[in-house]
Amino acid sequence: MANGDVDRMAKSSDRGLANLDYDSGTLLLDAWTETAIQRIFGQGIWVWDSRVGRWRTDACNYRLVRDVLATRNYGTIDRVPQWQTVNWSKIEIPPLRPEQQKAVDAWQQTRRGIVVMPTGTGKTEVAIQLMASGRCSTLVIAPVRDLMYQWHRRILRALGYDAGILGDNRFSVKPITVTTYASACIHLAELGNRFQLLVFDECHHLAGPLRSDAARCSIASDRLGLTATWNPDVVNTKTAGAVRWDDILGQVVYELEIHDVRGRTLAEYEVVRIPVALSDLERNRYDQLSEHVSDYVLQRRTDDPGFRWQDLCAETQSSQVASRILRAFREKQAIEERAEEKLRVLEDLFRLHPGERMIIFTGSNAMAREVSLRFLIPCLLSHCGKRERLDYLEGLRDGVYPAIVANQVLDEGVDLPELKIAVILGGKGSTRQAKQRLGRILRRQGEAKAILYEVVTSNTREVERSRKRRKNDAYEGTRHRKVRKRPGAS
Repeated sequence: MANGDVDRMAKSSDRGLANLDYDSGTLLLDAWTETAIQRIFGQGIWVWDSRVGRWRTDACNYRLVRDVLATRNYGTIDRVPQWQTVNWSKIEIPPLRPEQQKAVDAWQQTRRGIVVMPTGTGKTEVAIQLMASGRCSTLVIAPVRDLMYQWHRRILRALGYDAGILGDNRFSVKPITVTTYASACIHLAELGNRFQLLVFDECHHLAGPLRSDAARCSIASDRLGLTATWNPDVVNTKTAGAVRWDDILGQVVYELEIHDVRGRTLAEYEVVRIPVALSDLERNRYDQLSEHVSDYVLQRRTDDPGFRWQDLCAETQSSQVASRILRAFREKQAIEERAEEKLRVLEDLFRLHPGERMIIFTGSNAMAREVSLRFLIPCLLSHCGKRERLDYLEGLRDGVYPAIVANQVLDEGVDLPELKIAVILGGKGSTRQAKQRLGRILRRQGEAKAILYEVVTSNTREVERSRKRRKNDAYEGTRHRKVRKRPGAS
């Protein structure tokens, strides 16, 4: 079929023109025949929706559709975008460092993709520089409310723009808006044609099916992903499936390794691993629980080789025996997580670094509260209110609080005062979490050296999790130290 025939088929509406519209996270195209669709766009882009009598495709395909339509005059009216140019009242961005400028230049080559830079190297400044030069409607998506408000403050300070806020019971949509992943999942289908640029902070959170689908609901032609830890292989295929990053975000366009900036942009640091032992009472109980759980699982797998831990968890709804085993397992975890020796070591570390501000990371809320009560320091958990969190962080910055303890809420993204001492008392076996926690203390402050202490309960499952955490370049050269007991200590 000649191109002229296809053009005539593409324009076969009553008035000789076709319309391209946005509808609830999708694009709608009318007046095109199937032959014209396949000839111009190929297969796999458009599907016929008999409910409305139009062709439909994901909104994230807008860039492709727009570029195809722009190559020839197919007589299609594009009524999709509702974005606008933004004029800044000021631009006050510090001069970019060489690695930041490289990230800006790399992204601008395609205007899509992921920038991977260690915590503390200025990913936010990269994004704000791109926003400043692009001057287009932008939606910034952050993992949690704290980061949403942090982005709002940074945009106001750098660009003089009071951004809209979508989330935390607020619905203020402006050409520049900040939101959370949870709120984006709710509203992007409605607002997906309002923004030309999407900025995904900590973009590894896009891996889930709901969040990746939300990203497909936007027509944004420009997409920027920011993360300090990028490893698409860790996506849980059982819950998320294979994420098509090219569709929703793009591939990595710039990656900066921590060793490239260690001692320059970032502070020099060392990681010290401190093993601790369970007390006799703790050890006896721990071994008893371990044997109890192991015997049950071994017996179940003898009867059913396909028995999995997930099966045990599912059986707790109907089996008292399974419930007792799960409680035993959790008690066992609590013993290794909350070993009394960890608190004694933490006390020694406070004595070793008098007057130095410190952050303590735990693996559970219960341990965080125990540390808080034992040493009378603020405990920052996920349910703490906005004012409470701000008070804790400002108090730590100003020296009102010598230290704070947190479970997971400070693992990523949140700007912390320039601390140089962190202590890990528990956590996941995740290299991502390990890098994020280390990054909390790597903002350079003169020639001060940062120290991360990792306190691990010997001869427990914590040792395995510690080994997993250290399987990354940031933890190379970890030193092992044994803290001696003070005279008279039990």
